[in-house]
Amino acid sequence: MHQALYPVRTICRAFGVSPSGFYAWHSRGPSARALEDARLTARIRHYHARSRGRYGAPNIHEDLRDLEGIRVGKKRVARLMKAEGLQGACFQKWVRTTTRDADAQPSPDLVQRQFTADAPNKLWVADITHIPTAAGFLYLAVVLDAFSRKIVGWAMAEHLRTQLVLAALNMAMGQRKAKGVVHHSDQGTQYTSIEFGVRCREANVRPSMGTVGDAYDNALCESFFSHP
Repeated sequence: MHQALYPVRTICRAFGVSPSGFYAWHSRGPSARALEDARLTARIRHYHARSRGRYGAPNIHEDLRDLEGIRVGKKRVARLMKAEGLQGACFQKWVRTTTRDADAQPSPDLVQRQFTADAPNKLWVADITHIPTAAGFLYLAVVLDAFSRKIVGWAMAEHLRTQLVLAALNMAMGQRKAKGVVHHSDQGTQYTSIEFGVRCREANVRPSMGTVGDAYDNALCESFFSHP
């Protein structure tokens, strides 16, 4: 791109190469390695786009090998991805969404694994899950009506503070105007907090909590989260 400004000989002298060497390189065209890199880069872009940007070099390396039979080193895949500005999303494999406060007094279990109701707004079940994104985790709190199996309240945030479950409860109360409804959850600190207990008393909501470490004690909400 500098040939219009400077003679080739001047440029070659500045970079310490001979004019004959430059012309020989220019006439040869791309090397076999460069052409192969270009072909690999096209397949890497394909699999990266197919994963919606989630796959990094290890997964794309596996796809190239298993789906197309392309034998290439992981380091080469990583190098070509870096040159293209491609990277995978970094997800933590497991995230604890609720932890128990040993000093908190949990509410009694008013449900006893009987997740049925003969009318709306008799029994609500609540829980929190995490949603991985390229920027980190988002946390989703829901309130589900046991009669209709519909979500009546939900909230999403980048934190796991009590405000998350309060927002979900407030949405449910705003939509249903329920009185005396049982609100069943696990013993996470968000649900055993003083702030959450005060809000339940204000709204005439009856908090209920299952035992520690038993998924069956909140099976209805666990089942909802298990569906895609």
